Amino acid sequence: MSGILVHPTAVVASGARLGAGVKVGPYCIVGEHVVLHDNVELISHVVVEGHTTVGAGTRIFPFASVGHQPQDLKFHGEASRLEIGERCTIRESVTINPGTEGGGMLTKIGNDCLLMACSHVAHDAHVGNNVVLANYVGVAGHAVIGDYVRFGGMCAVHQFVRIGSHAFIGAQSMIDADVIPYGMALGNRARLAGLNLVGLKRSGFERESIHTLRAAYRMIFSSEGTLRERVDDAAVMFKDASLVQDVVSFITSAKDRPICLPRAGSEEE
Repeated sequence: MSGILVHPTAVVASGARLGAGVKVGPYCIVGEHVVLHDNVELISHVVVEGHTTVGAGTRIFPFASVGHQPQDLKFHGEASRLEIGERCTIRESVTINPGTEGGGMLTKIGNDCLLMACSHVAHDAHVGNNVVLANYVGVAGHAVIGDYVRFGGMCAVHQFVRIGSHAFIGAQSMIDADVIPYGMALGNRARLAGLNLVGLKRSGFERESIHTLRAAYRMIFSSEGTLRERVDDAAVMFKDASLVQDVVSFITSAKDRPICLPRAGSEEE
């Protein structure tokens, strides 16, 4: 392939597949089942192993460990996979594990993600597009992270947790319940602290849509009736509001974990 640059100290297995313009820096190791698409760059001291595919234009920084076997005692060497999307930035000492037989055999990271230094994505987790994991964020097995989610530093995400698109997770939060799309969660254990209004505005959502979502939020998380009754009412009352329907669908599809709720007596800012 044209334009491939492999440093003399790097070790690239004969079965590895490297696209055009790939750069493999000093002391990197690339395993025999690895696929590096066009213009992937491994800066130095990077290890990519297992049945791992790295999308075009992704850059991986020193001492990242990508594709080594999961930290799961139920893993028995099955040929599970790891897929990393295009144009991602994976910083120093990040660890990402492939899937397991008990979780669908696949860990997946979308396009245009930033994984800051020392963050971790465990087996069978699915991370959407344009997600930012700040330093020392840990995403446990089977978690599902929607598009455009932002994490502050040193957060932990419990296994099987879902975090909806455009949510914001404050620094040092422990997330052990599902966080609604467009929500903001803070604390240990985290509670819902309103909507991610700053993120919604930055993402270009219309003012009217945001006001409608705020009204639905107050209704869904009020104290009258049960959560399911309030969600059903919101589904009818805001049937033409796409952001509200995203939240309704997310809550009604809850399966493995409870929904992250506001603290008793708290109000959205």
